[in-house]
Amino acid sequence: MDSPCCSKTRNPFTGAEANAVGVHVDKVSKTYSGVSVLSNISFDVQPGEIFVLMGPSGSGKSVLLRQIAGLERPTAGSITVDGQDPSLEETRDRVRLALVFQAGALFNSLSVYDNLALYPREHRSGTEASIKERVMHALRILSVEDAAKKFPSELSGGMKKRVSIARALVMEPQLLLYDEPTSELDPVMSATISEIIATLKNEYSVTSIVVTHDRSLALTIANRVGILMEGKLITLGTPQELRDTKNPKLVDFLYPKIDLQNPRFKKLETQETP
Repeated sequence: MDSPCCSKTRNPFTGAEANAVGVHVDKVSKTYSGVSVLSNISFDVQPGEIFVLMGPSGSGKSVLLRQIAGLERPTAGSITVDGQDPSLEETRDRVRLALVFQAGALFNSLSVYDNLALYPREHRSGTEASIKERVMHALRILSVEDAAKKFPSELSGGMKKRVSIARALVMEPQLLLYDEPTSELDPVMSATISEIIATLKNEYSVTSIVVTHDRSLALTIANRVGILMEGKLITLGTPQELRDTKNPKLVDFLYPKIDLQNPRFKKLETQETP
């Protein structure tokens, strides 16, 4: 991937100048009921960058994403988005941040159109005509405009993912957070979602942080990749640096081998036997 672009672009909906924002994570730890989930995590995400977080299940990726989104506060350390605490209301008023949830989080009782129109209607950001223009433009960008009158239950998994991203776009985000955007998708649709994330970064001046297990996504579209294991950031580098790694733990995570003669679950059983 090329270096992140930090220059100003025009918002696709309003024509106003749009600026991607940076994120600073400083010595962040998180515990729940005394159990450590994140331990002393530090990194910076540059404006306009696609930053990918990978790691085994239970490594703390989604927990860290919630801290960055301001949905939770760290037990120790700090996170800033464009220099501001993301959990504060004044930050949410000043910095446009959107989160694409793993399951989509669409309202089943609303049509696709009304799901996208909900945010601008509630915030009274424009007339109904201008909201319609924004909603349909976002659906066109994601090639799901024909789904506007459908309900989430009528959509395939891939269409739900694209509608969820379209809904985030209507918020005109400067920072876009994705939680497992390609989970439960076939390889072709996973590649499509990866292309969408890269296109949004390149054309609409948005910083993207992506939590994923998808190695192809991470090593193809990311500017940098951080890998969490057991709540710790064990490495941070470019996709090429990860491809070239000789660290056996990273190699086993990124390129696991299927060994029918010596299956890994048997090793785990042996390790767990008292």
